[in-house]
Amino acid sequence: MHINNLLPQNSAEARAADHTTEHGTDWNANALDETVVALCASYRSFERYLSGEHLFILPRTRRELESILRRYSTDAIHNAIAKSRGTLAAGGYSRVCHLAVNSIEEVLNTGDNVNYLLALHTPSESSTPHEQDPMRSTATT
Repeated sequence: MHINNLLPQNSAEARAADHTTEHGTDWNANALDETVVALCASYRSFERYLSGEHLFILPRTRRELESILRRYSTDAIHNAIAKSRGTLAAGGYSRVCHLAVNSIEEVLNTGDNVNYLLALHTPSESSTPHEQDPMRSTATT
C-alpha cells in the first residue's frame, strides 16, 4: 500500500507534509503552526510505518499499532520543534500531540486500514521458519 491510499495527496496531512518539505523549518520565526506540525507528524508516522523503519516488534492489535504510530508521530513532532526557529505557544505541545493522535485515529477508523497495516509486515504463511528467521539454527540432532 502506498501512503496515498491512506492519506491522499489532497488530504490536510499530505498538504502539511508537502509544506514542510518545500519550506523546511523556515516557518514563522516567532511561533510554529501547531496544525501543520501535527498533521505533518501524522503523515510522517504512516510513512515510517509503511517503510518498516525501526519496526522490530510487529503489532498484533489495533492498540499496539496505534501505539507505534503515536510514538512515530511524537518523534516527528520533536524533530519539527528541534529544527524550527519558532516556539510553540503555552500548551501548544499538548495540542499538537492531540491533533496528531486525532489524525492517526481518523485514518485507522477508515475502511480496512487497521487490518491492512497489521498484515503489512507480517511474514507470509508460505515462507518456511528458516526464511522467517535467518539466525535460526538449521542443525538437526
